Amino acid sequence: MKVVVIGAGVMGTGVAHNLAQYEISTTVVDNSSIQLEKCEKAIRANLRLYHFHPNHKKETSSVKDVMSNIHFTTSLNDISQCDLVIENITEDIQKKTQLYTEMNQICATDTIFGVNTSAISITAISKLMQQPENVVGVHFMNPVPLMHTVELIRGVHTSKQALDKFHHLFSLINKTGIVVNDSPGFVTNRAMMIFVNEAIFMVQENVANAEDIDTLFKTCFGHKMGPLQTGDLIGLDTILKSLEVLYESFNDDKYRPCFLLKKMVDAGYLGVKSGQGFYSYQ
Repeated sequence: MKVVVIGAGVMGTGVAHNLAQYEISTTVVDNSSIQLEKCEKAIRANLRLYHFHPNHKKETSSVKDVMSNIHFTTSLNDISQCDLVIENITEDIQKKTQLYTEMNQICATDTIFGVNTSAISITAISKLMQQPENVVGVHFMNPVPLMHTVELIRGVHTSKQALDKFHHLFSLINKTGIVVNDSPGFVTNRAMMIFVNEAIFMVQENVANAEDIDTLFKTCFGHKMGPLQTGDLIGLDTILKSLEVLYESFNDDKYRPCFLLKKMVDAGYLGVKSGQGFYSYQ
């Protein structure tokens, strides 16, 4: 099986890492060669960092052997022979529209497309394709190599064959897919974005600081990570864009983005990927 991962950010890096561990031929595409270099370095570092984590695959292969399963490229034309695409670019419908329009011209008619998105409609994306039945939503959880469940989203046109293709892939990489129907935010993000946003409101209103809010979530609710740590890991720009999609889709004030969140994104404080969010990662 030949899999293409488009977008070499935090999520794309995790997906490529996970696929390569299980000896799946993986091509990572990004329009920035600098981002591809960051992706490669992050995968190498994380293969060592995650080695002793109980949820991480116990490696029998060297880092060099795992990395040999990944090809990095800036050329979208390199995806023409793939079986399956997992797209992870930014939560921007215009950018996704442009990308899928291009892939329509490059990929074979039987290629299956996985849209890794937090909130954007899978049905809307599928309408851009010549075979809309081949488009599936795939919502991986972060960090991908350590999380064993994936939210699979069935769009209006999604076929059983397309879903089965992803179930087969997940069986190869020790993951389980749970299928939900297409709706803004799906199940996980529709609920999660509310409590992340509300936690940011509490910081803005001086109810408590970020560390105390996260500690309460972890110790009282048993969460492994607090809402502000989660926001930093996902990327505060992604959180903001997801909330904007939910707010626009449902026309419901409970999804209105907190002003502090907007200000932090404007300042470039995006979380782990920028080195500064609600916590410092320098």
